[in-house]
Amino acid sequence: MKQKFNALLKYLRKPQNIILLILLIVLGYLTIVPLITIIADTFTVHSSEVRAIKGSKAGEFTLYHWKKMFASGQTSMKVFYEPFWNTLKIAFLSCMVAIILGGSFAWIITRTNIKAKSFLSTVFVFPYIMPAWTLAMAWLNFFRNSRIGGAPGLFQVLTGIETADWFAYGLFPIVIVQGLHYAPFAYILIGGILRNMDANLEEAASLLHASRFTIMRKVTIPIVRPALLSTFLLVFSSTMSAFAVPAFLGTPVRYNVLTTQMYRTLNGMNPGYGYIMALIMIVIGVGILMVNQWITGRRKAYTTVTGKSSNIALVNLKKARTPLTVLLIFILIVIAIVPLISFAVESFIMAPGDYSFSNFTAEFWIGEGRADIANSEPGILRNKSIYTGLMNSLKLSVVVSLVAGTVGILAGYAIAKKRGSHLATIVNNITFFPYLMPAMAFGAIYLSMFAVRRGFIPALYGSFALLALCGSVKYLPFASRSGINAMLQLSGEIEEAAEIQGISWFKRMTRIIIPIQKSSFLSGYLLPFISCMRELSLFILLVSPSTRILTTLLFQYNEKGWNQYANAINLIIIVIVVSFNLIVNKLTGASIDKGIGGNS
Repeated sequence: MKQKFNALLKYLRKPQNIILLILLIVLGYLTIVPLITIIADTFTVHSSEVRAIKGSKAGEFTLYHWKKMFASGQTSMKVFYEPFWNTLKIAFLSCMVAIILGGSFAWIITRTNIKAKSFLSTVFVFPYIMPAWTLAMAWLNFFRNSRIGGAPGLFQVLTGIETADWFAYGLFPIVIVQGLHYAPFAYILIGGILRNMDANLEEAASLLHASRFTIMRKVTIPIVRPALLSTFLLVFSSTMSAFAVPAFLGTPVRYNVLTTQMYRTLNGMNPGYGYIMALIMIVIGVGILMVNQWITGRRKAYTTVTGKSSNIALVNLKKARTPLTVLLIFILIVIAIVPLISFAVESFIMAPGDYSFSNFTAEFWIGEGRADIANSEPGILRNKSIYTGLMNSLKLSVVVSLVAGTVGILAGYAIAKKRGSHLATIVNNITFFPYLMPAMAFGAIYLSMFAVRRGFIPALYGSFALLALCGSVKYLPFASRSGINAMLQLSGEIEEAAEIQGISWFKRMTRIIIPIQKSSFLSGYLLPFISCMRELSLFILLVSPSTRILTTLLFQYNEKGWNQYANAINLIIIVIVVSFNLIVNKLTGASIDKGIGGNS
């Protein structure tokens, strides 16, 4: 007994063991328990459902939600099957757009002598840096029609042609917008492989007199197939969980997907339906990422980079070089720059649809509020709600980044030190688990778990603490990956030398380990900040009037039809997000397009 006690003391003297045990308990409660809670909520009568489920009491066991969701004829079709089918169509088609556009752009940048490669590479990733719904708002600014939008968009004003409903709203624009948003993601993955691929593979095919098309079909595409599959699966998972884009572009024509339907049911009288949808989305998300890991794991020995010369023979575009460069620059300006201009213009328009100079006003920015405008809502720069939302967004982002970043460093340290042990493997999987859950489903879990008091855990619904807790756990995977990678790069001899000298663990961390890897650790703080600042889906179910943030204010203004305010807030969010992305690059040297572009 004494030996076991001494062994336990010896085990607990190592900081990494204590960190892993604490993380196992805390993160186990914050990730596994919520999942169990949401499963239980699908079988529970909720207080708002007592009238619908006759003869029932709140808290009782029921199969009502499952029967209504899957086996109630027309009700099931409207509530679940139609939104589910719409979700699958959008996810699949968005993947196709992203892969075709991003893959083609990657090939042009890495395999041709196109001009201005650095500029094109930097600007192409801009739509991915911005929140996805910014492109959705830009689409509405340009292509809304007077039949549904109330006022014509820029396209109708300039051309006199009224856009068709299918073009302005619903499936088509959602697919295009989400495809454009994730095209840079495909570009990053596919471009990285194309750039690092051994040129001898293609040169050998050329020596055998294979045509450029045959080389592309027989050599290039098979080599990038793992990246194509990874891109497809990850973009499919991301688009399935998207809420803002379908909400902006689908709601006007009642084109519902799982996330918009889940938002409606959780905020309405049937939360049980919403919890089932959340559970289904989690299962699909986990399944997709497991398939992705299985596919990439099978291709570990697929060699594309060798020690031989890999000077790539670029395709000579000849006379098409300059026109193609100009065309690509024009397309990128339309996708990445023009939307920002549209947000600014729309925020100064008094009467929507009238773009004459006499209709421009600063009322929506600096006005005190007029009875005939948005229920006397003051301008953005005079609006207390906006400043409250801005402060809440900044405060929330700072708290989330500090918590997620610090826990990520500790997790990375402990997991790297105990790499290979069962405890480290379990904690590593738990820290990554929130990434597998769609953002709105994750928010729904925390809504369910903290709506009421459970033992000594208080009810947190409507509090800032719930937002901070949810955001910290959701963005922990970013910080923990950064921490693990940083620690694996650091030789263990450095800390061992300090330990021999009797230097305490706290001093070793603050004086040696963190200073050496400060750039990697800093990104573990800044990436959660940026992600939290632009997040809507995760917090839309959790905010209350006192905890509203900029993104939810934008959504509320857009729902009310106050487009000028929504566009102004959108512009503010983009400026903040892009500015902090620039700070990330300056402080850490990180650039998501680095290694893909080339010299201009």
